[in-house]
Amino acid sequence: MARRIVLIIFAILLFTVALTSPAYCNNWESKLGRGVCNMFTFPLELYTQVAEVNNNEGLFAAATWGIIKGLGMSVVRAACGVYEVVTFPFPVPADYMPILTEPEFYGGNLIGG
Repeated sequence: MARRIVLIIFAILLFTVALTSPAYCNNWESKLGRGVCNMFTFPLELYTQVAEVNNNEGLFAAATWGIIKGLGMSVVRAACGVYEVVTFPFPVPADYMPILTEPEFYGGNLIGG
């Protein structure tokens, strides 16, 4: 009986260790999370790009170029999100690296400042 309990505990520990992964590395879980995050936050990219162009180049540039840049980045972020959700089980690109790197996730400031 004691031997059976030891074997069950050993099997549970082995199973737990097999399912864990190192923190802060690229794996299928982080790829899936990135994809879902980008699929839900892509509309916010329009606001962020308009605000960024406004801060750097002024109001008239934001009203023209900022909107175009925001729409383009929204499409890019949504497409990358869909791609990462569809391909999350496979290590493409190599080692589950993100397609968008700056920023990897939506990083806008909705409060301003």
